[in-house]
Amino acid sequence: MWFFSHNLTLEADSDLVLLGKLLHEEGYSRKFKEVSIGRVKIDFLERGKGEIHEVKRSKRLEKAHLFQLLYYLYYLKNLGVDVKGVLHYPLLKRTVPVELTDENIKELENVLQEMGKITALPQPPTVEKKGFCKKCSYYELCWC
Repeated sequence: MWFFSHNLTLEADSDLVLLGKLLHEEGYSRKFKEVSIGRVKIDFLERGKGEIHEVKRSKRLEKAHLFQLLYYLYYLKNLGVDVKGVLHYPLLKRTVPVELTDENIKELENVLQEMGKITALPQPPTVEKKGFCKKCSYYELCWC
């Protein structure tokens, strides 16, 4: 997160990101296109329904996916656009509806506050090995 916030973006070179893009393009390319708003990239939207959609390659539901979509909903709400969200898990053949509530806004704002502390640091925080590190596109940068 620190690297990304300081404009060091490595996701474009990540095989996992590429696989996710392929899944999105092959599974949802019929009439839906990715939408960029600032640094936010929404996989696709359905205008008639007022929904934004995120497609995940994962074989399990993850809290990080939920918070990503909640952030998008929060970001759009602050721009005056009130929509709902849907997480798609094609490998699980599941969809999960997501709504921005007062409760999850509070939780999201706490997370954003903690993220702000990290991104304000003059250098990256000390590396802590976590279970998801090997899947991260910044792995080699952190551990070199």
